Amino acid sequence: MLLNVSYNDKKITKKIDEAVGKPLPIKERFAMGGIGSPKLPITEASLDIYNLLILDNSTNTCNVEIRPNGIIVRFRSRLETYGLIIPYYKLNVYKGDIGIYSIYMDHYFIKVRSDTKAIQRFFRKLLDHRADNLPTNLEDL
Repeated sequence: MLLNVSYNDKKITKKIDEAVGKPLPIKERFAMGGIGSPKLPITEASLDIYNLLILDNSTNTCNVEIRPNGIIVRFRSRLETYGLIIPYYKLNVYKGDIGIYSIYMDHYFIKVRSDTKAIQRFFRKLLDHRADNLPTNLEDL
């Protein structure tokens, strides 16, 4: 779901916590080496997100926060902050062309350039955390 997370609204916070869980405790954050991504340059996005990004002339960047049951992709448009809340069971991450990662959920997608080692390490950490926290499939039993 795509939400405006600029303001501290209890209803929106509750929706986010139900979808992807509460933020990780500080002890787990240190153990993981951080839960936030570096600044990710956006190269392409779905129509809903693209319409928000073209409202201003700033560089289109986003960042990703790891939560216990999913991720939050945050980006800014004008003076507002938007969050794409993605539970792990709906998350698809593809490595396409050289240095491009694609993050998909239903009909939303964001493609980001991964031109540094830090970004590539973050996506490896994200995929490992997702593998550890996905619910068990029936085929695995």
